[in-house]
Amino acid sequence: MLLLLTALACGKSVSPFPDPAYTPEASIFASDHLACGFFPTPPQVSMESLFAHYRAMGEHAEIILVQDKIPWQDFQHSAEGESQTVTDMKNAHSLALVHNLESIYVIDPLNGLNRREFAGLPEGWQASFSNPDVRTAYKNYTLRVLREFHPPYLGLASEINTYLETYPAEVEPFLSLYRETYQAIKAEAPQTQVFVTFQWEQLNNLTGEGGEPRQVKWEQVEQFEPYLDLWAISSYPFIAYRTAAEIPADYYTPLLTHTIKPLAVAEGGFPSRPTRALPGTPQDQVDYLNAVHTQLGTRLEFWVYLLFSDLDNGSYARFFRQQGAPANDIETLGYFVSTGLQEKDGKSPKPALQLWDTFCNTP
Repeated sequence: MLLLLTALACGKSVSPFPDPAYTPEASIFASDHLACGFFPTPPQVSMESLFAHYRAMGEHAEIILVQDKIPWQDFQHSAEGESQTVTDMKNAHSLALVHNLESIYVIDPLNGLNRREFAGLPEGWQASFSNPDVRTAYKNYTLRVLREFHPPYLGLASEINTYLETYPAEVEPFLSLYRETYQAIKAEAPQTQVFVTFQWEQLNNLTGEGGEPRQVKWEQVEQFEPYLDLWAISSYPFIAYRTAAEIPADYYTPLLTHTIKPLAVAEGGFPSRPTRALPGTPQDQVDYLNAVHTQLGTRLEFWVYLLFSDLDNGSYARFFRQQGAPANDIETLGYFVSTGLQEKDGKSPKPALQLWDTFCNTP
């Protein structure tokens, strides 16, 4: 998405959109209303699709979640200075505000399609949170996002338990970096709510990698305390259940009793059609939304569903190949292309979209 928005920045000294520091007078975050939204990922890789996508999201959401890879070299030495990534983020933020969409940011050092590896590290950089270059760039970039956008919620990693469970030696280096960054954020913006997201199916031993199913590994969350302002999860239950109707009635409710802190679903969804060996029907999406709302609705600070519209798999596969993405990442993306609440034409709603609007009470 940010690569597409580069075109907006090229050759323009004045943005056609509002100032990035602008905050709507009636902020969703200043109300008691549940903030609902999506990742801003258009159906096709094109500027036309991107602009149409923002217009449509504005009718069914109040927020977007921005989660892009860190431009490591731009922030190796300082939080200041020029960065095309930040310029693109400003344009994306302004485009969102045009359509009354506020932004939540997640700093993401990992590959979104493979949480067991870093994303975009410069050649020669050690892939470790003990690497001084990684630590400095991560912290500098986080502070730049904080200063540019003043987000009410700021995530410092996505599905971090997946990576840390794979590489136990990385636990302490990341925790120390997280605490340092958390404290630096609070020194500048004590009102900003800081979190990381945890992959719920992985926490529940439902990903086929051993462990007793449904025995939640709470220690992986609790090791971040007291530096968590809310507990946020991602959840894709089609990993574990053939239909969303099979989601247990107490699937998410352990969160309600294990913490008194606010909760959030920062990512999740269910396909509306089968993909390879994975299930999916339009009714599954309805049942998934019902499960989240029924079990967690009263405690949610915000709820982000992965995609508003299905993705044109061919369009994205071509784009990823042009960018040199590994074949495994392109294959993984294919499992999620039908999780949208409307078809990839950007016009045809699925049954779950009406339910989403009802739960989120979108004007």
